Amino acid sequence: MNRQQVEPNVPPRLTQLSHGGGCGCKIAPAVLERILAGVAPGIIPPQLLVGTETSDDAAVYQINANQAIVATTDFFMPIVDDPHDFGRIAATNAISDIYAMGGTPLFALALVGMPVNVLPLTTIGAILEGGSAVCRQAGIPIAGGHTIDSVEPIYGLVVIGIVNPAHLKRNSAARPGDRLILGKAIGVGVYSAALKKDALHAVDYETMLASTTQLNTPGPLLACLDGVHAVTDVTGFGVLGHLTEICRGSGVAARLRFQDLPLLPRAVELVESGFKTGASGRNWDSYGSLVSLGDGLGESAKTLLSDPQTSGGLLVSCAPESVTEVLSIFLQQGFTHVSVIGKIVEGEPGITVS
Repeated sequence: MNRQQVEPNVPPRLTQLSHGGGCGCKIAPAVLERILAGVAPGIIPPQLLVGTETSDDAAVYQINANQAIVATTDFFMPIVDDPHDFGRIAATNAISDIYAMGGTPLFALALVGMPVNVLPLTTIGAILEGGSAVCRQAGIPIAGGHTIDSVEPIYGLVVIGIVNPAHLKRNSAARPGDRLILGKAIGVGVYSAALKKDALHAVDYETMLASTTQLNTPGPLLACLDGVHAVTDVTGFGVLGHLTEICRGSGVAARLRFQDLPLLPRAVELVESGFKTGASGRNWDSYGSLVSLGDGLGESAKTLLSDPQTSGGLLVSCAPESVTEVLSIFLQQGFTHVSVIGKIVEGEPGITVS
C-alpha cells in the first residue's frame, strides 16, 4: 500500500507502508560486497581495533589500556504492525551488536524516518516509546537522535558501548575444534512473512515477539571466558550468512547438523506452506556456493538456513571444554532454546550441513 492507497482517517498497517521488514531489509551480502569494493579505504588508525575488514557487528576504538568504545547502528522498516512492538524489536536488535562484541551498552541515539502525513502522530510516538522501553530495560538512556520525513517508516538506534580490549570478542577468531552454539531459535523471517499475509496465529506472534525483544545479555558474560573465541549475532543474512562471515574471517570451515538447529515452533510448517521472505533467496544467491547441503535437505531447509533473523541470537564459537559453561550462562539468562549446532573444522571457508 502506498500513500495514494491509504484511506482517509484509517491508520494504515505499518507493514503495508514498507517494501520489506526488519533485518530482511538489509542489502544482500553479495550486492553489499560489490558496493563496498568501489569505496576507497578510509583512515585506519592503530586505535581502531575493529573496522569493516571482517564484517563484524560493531566498530571498536581503543581509548586506553582497559577501555575501548564500541559503536554500532541498526535501523529498518516495520516487521510488525503494532507500533510499540516495532519500536521494541528495532531497539533490541540495535543493542544486540554491542553485546555480540562482549561490550556493555552506555547510551543510544534514535534514528527516525516517518511518513508524517500518513501515520498518526500517536503511532509514531508509540514506536519511539517502544524503543525507549527497551533502552530502559537495558539500563541506558536515549540521549538524542535525528528525525526525517520519509516515504516508508524507519526506526532504529545508534548505540555506544564500552568493552575491555582483553575481553573483546570478534567474529574472526574461531578455531578448528570449536563448537558452535546458537542462543535463539530461527524462523523469524518466515513468521514475519506469514504475519504480513494474516496467516500467523496470535500465539505465534507472541512467540516471535518474545524472541525478537529478548536482549542478548549473555554477551558480556561470555566475553570473560577464555574458551569463547568468536561471537556474532545472527540477523539479516541468516544463520549461514553470519557463519560464513566467521569462516571467512577466521580462515576455517564449519559443519552444521540441521536437526540440531533450534527452530520456532511452526517454522517448518509455515515454510512448507509457502511462506518465506524475498531476502532468504537473495541471501542464498550470495553465499550458496560456499554451502554443501546433505542428502534429504531440500528447499525448506535451505529457506530456514538463509532465513533473515530480526534481533536473532548470539552465535558462539568456543572450545569443547567451555560448552557446558557457555550453555549455563545462556540458560541462566533465560535463553531456553540455546543449542549446540555444529563445529569449526580446518579447511577453506565454507559450510557443510548434514
